Amino acid sequence: MLPNPKLIIISAPSGAGKTTIVKHLLSSGLNLGFSVSACSRPKRKGETDGKDYFFLSTDEFRERINQGGLLEWQEVYPGSFYGTLRSEVARLLEAGQSVIFDVDVEGGLNLKKIYGSQALAIFVQPPSFEVLKQRLVARSTDNQQSLDKRIDKAAWELTFAHRFDYTLINDNLETALKRAVEVVSDFLNA
Repeated sequence: MLPNPKLIIISAPSGAGKTTIVKHLLSSGLNLGFSVSACSRPKRKGETDGKDYFFLSTDEFRERINQGGLLEWQEVYPGSFYGTLRSEVARLLEAGQSVIFDVDVEGGLNLKKIYGSQALAIFVQPPSFEVLKQRLVARSTDNQQSLDKRIDKAAWELTFAHRFDYTLINDNLETALKRAVEVVSDFLNA
């Protein structure tokens, strides 16, 4: 285990680019271990249990909540739970890695509350709400009702940017990736 383990929390509304930034950070030689989240939604085509998410039934998820097995969790949409397993974070820390999270805004703020100055909470912000809406529509992964929910949630999540340690504006991907590495490196080496 690292003598002074640190945690990197990356949060953003859906479509802002947080997953792309997390993947880049993981490949940047910073000794980061990815905390795989748990969820209660069905596995999508091409997803792997334990790599993309730990897929749990709603009952299994509720049991983990009741047993204290989650650091944080949210019912993101009715009946759709997401959260961070205590065991996953412990595994990464025991392996001597700093932990990086790709979590929604509420989850990110809850993790920051738990870890305080041991964690750097980064909010990935799109250049504008209109650009974010265009990105979500262009994904073509949601029906209109689901898309409307994502857009409404994204508008609400954008109001929380000021509560994070750092806001990374993703208006140019190459610039955002470079800045993310700089900010995370500085934090890990402080």
